[in-house]
Amino acid sequence: MRMYDIIDKKKKGSELTPEEITYLVEGYVAGEIPDYQVSAFLMAVYYEGMSEKELSVFTDSMAKSGDMVDLSQIKGIKVDKHSTGGVGDKTTLAVAPLVAACGGRVAKMSGRGLGFTGGTIDKLESIPGMQTAISEDRFFEIVNDIGLSVIGQSAEIAPADKKLYALRDVTATVDSIPLIAASIMSKKLASGSDKIVLDVTVGSGAFMKNIDDAICLAQRMVEIGENAGRQTVAILTNMDVPLGEAVGNNIEVVEAIETLQGKGPEDFRQICVEFAAYMLYLGEIADLGTSRKMVEDAIDSGKGIDKLAAMVKAQGGDESYIYHPEKFEQAPYQRDFVMEKSAYIKSMDTEKCGKTSVVLGAGRETKESRIDPKAGLRFYHKTGEYVKQGEVLAHFYASDEEKLEQAVQYLKTAYEYSDTPVDPMKEIIAYVTKDGVEKQ
Repeated sequence: MRMYDIIDKKKKGSELTPEEITYLVEGYVAGEIPDYQVSAFLMAVYYEGMSEKELSVFTDSMAKSGDMVDLSQIKGIKVDKHSTGGVGDKTTLAVAPLVAACGGRVAKMSGRGLGFTGGTIDKLESIPGMQTAISEDRFFEIVNDIGLSVIGQSAEIAPADKKLYALRDVTATVDSIPLIAASIMSKKLASGSDKIVLDVTVGSGAFMKNIDDAICLAQRMVEIGENAGRQTVAILTNMDVPLGEAVGNNIEVVEAIETLQGKGPEDFRQICVEFAAYMLYLGEIADLGTSRKMVEDAIDSGKGIDKLAAMVKAQGGDESYIYHPEKFEQAPYQRDFVMEKSAYIKSMDTEKCGKTSVVLGAGRETKESRIDPKAGLRFYHKTGEYVKQGEVLAHFYASDEEKLEQAVQYLKTAYEYSDTPVDPMKEIIAYVTKDGVEKQ
């Protein structure tokens, strides 16, 4: 087998054999196939795509390039949730405890944030003492004991994806739907859960900017999951505005806590209830209607907040912060962002909203950047709302006065206004399963 022939074959639109794909992935990870040849292959995929069979084999080979986590020591059906990324996406912090409170099992490996999308692990680590790097045995023990544990992703999960993504990043092939699908699903398959619920975000703050592309990505990921024997459901959600009000680290933890206490923003609560219900449904706990009611009851009864506190305690964190979120340290510099004239909010560039939080210190410009857990911002009005002159649109939190000034100026460019009413995007846009697409 020669890499030259594989590139030529894909360039001409022919379907590669499983052996050719496996040879490519294994050879690249082993350092036997050079970057320049794999770059040519990636560009060929960008233009010619991949068949269902090719993509399933490619993803499986990437997953098997490193550790394959075995969750069989954990009782029950393990259901994973993954988001394609967004601004203010603290969903796991509320959904995982709600699922556990209703009898589900969540053994989740999450990542850190880079760029304008936040990372679940960074948010959890803003809780004093919280450990996200624990042994596999302790991870299993916690899930069996309380129903959930969220830890950092192992460096040995899908190393092929890390090498391929770095190459895609410098060869203008990041925005290829089959390559995105393989990147996400290789890590999900390697993480060991039995079933998968995908949050495919769409809008100005998501990787997929339009609904058609997001549906296409969701279909490819569902296809990969089902072909690997993992029942997979994708839910398309609105990222044309930040999710909830809070964007940052400890302020997102606080908002997740408030939501578990029944006091969170309505859009965030709606998303959390839907994802938790689908995880319970796939976990064969109850049908969808019953699952939704169980999740609502877990919020109203306080069982969800108790599960979050139990997980934090089990992983070395101070659970008193969960019951008393006012204990989180406040940023020394704060400022309101005020509406200059009365108008409807026509649109929000959610990517710019996320980048504003990075300017404040809440995100990373590079992998080496240090995060300020106190930095961030809250959004009090969103697209479609009529806001009067002098009302507060957003509130800034920073540890550096100069960064605060830069963030204020940057956020001004994120809004467009209108004198006439505007219809915002729905929170939940579509459901994608192996049986098809159901638009809302």
